[in-house]
Amino acid sequence: MRKFAFFVFNGDPMCFIHVLLNALDMNAKGHECRVIMEGASVKLITELYRTDNPLNTLWSRTLEQGLLEGVCKACANKLGTLEEAKLRGLTLLDDMSGHPAMSGYRDQDFEIITF
Repeated sequence: MRKFAFFVFNGDPMCFIHVLLNALDMNAKGHECRVIMEGASVKLITELYRTDNPLNTLWSRTLEQGLLEGVCKACANKLGTLEEAKLRGLTLLDDMSGHPAMSGYRDQDFEIITF
């Protein structure tokens, strides 16, 4: 089994769908996967919970399978989604000056993939 940490900086839904698809696929194949929302991707939080959003089903499956590691606290604060992330009970990541550090994942032998 391999370990993958998907750091998502891109806020484009067409990019984010590939993050979700790959995390779900790799998880189904027995790999450990974690999705970390950083940068502009945190702006998607509100939309991902809308049931009429095409990404909602994949998002819901990602949450149900425990693949979302969390959301960058600093970016969510800066981009106006911090309260929504808190309301939804999403884990806020801030171990590196308010941002999630990649080094911790590398220390745990995760392969880091950025989007």
